[in-house]
Amino acid sequence: MFGSSKGTLASVVVEYFEADELKYREEEIDGKPIFRIGFSGKNSSYRGIVRVNEELFQVTIYFLLESNVPEEKRHIAAEYLTRANYGLIIGNFEMDFSDGEVRYKTSIDVEGGQFTVPMVKTLFAANLLTLDRYYPGLMKVLWSDMDPEAAITEIEAE
Repeated sequence: MFGSSKGTLASVVVEYFEADELKYREEEIDGKPIFRIGFSGKNSSYRGIVRVNEELFQVTIYFLLESNVPEEKRHIAAEYLTRANYGLIIGNFEMDFSDGEVRYKTSIDVEGGQFTVPMVKTLFAANLLTLDRYYPGLMKVLWSDMDPEAAITEIEAE
């Protein structure tokens, strides 16, 4: 499929997966490669999706929480995620208000440049480390009624 095409962005993503011996599933959606991967962090397990757009020279990595935020808690979760986003350098949290899906996104546009395996590794590390770092605070906000500002202060003090 896509990952086997030498010199493509998708081939670099596959090279990273294979170098780190990561299990992944490759799909095609609307003619574009999608890679699915699971990852376990210190605090939880996450589902990953890598989208590659060869025409626009873009690679986007999403890692999603295993469960969605209940409707009645989405506003408090949004406050927490907005506070978490403030000051982040690589990537950001997103929440779909229609279903409560929470994900962390890292991406890169490499038009005019060279996409490398170390770049993929950096995107993955920034994504997973940040998501896993802020996960406990989100859980406290959702299930212990902790104030979002207090939860961020606690997380960022560690």
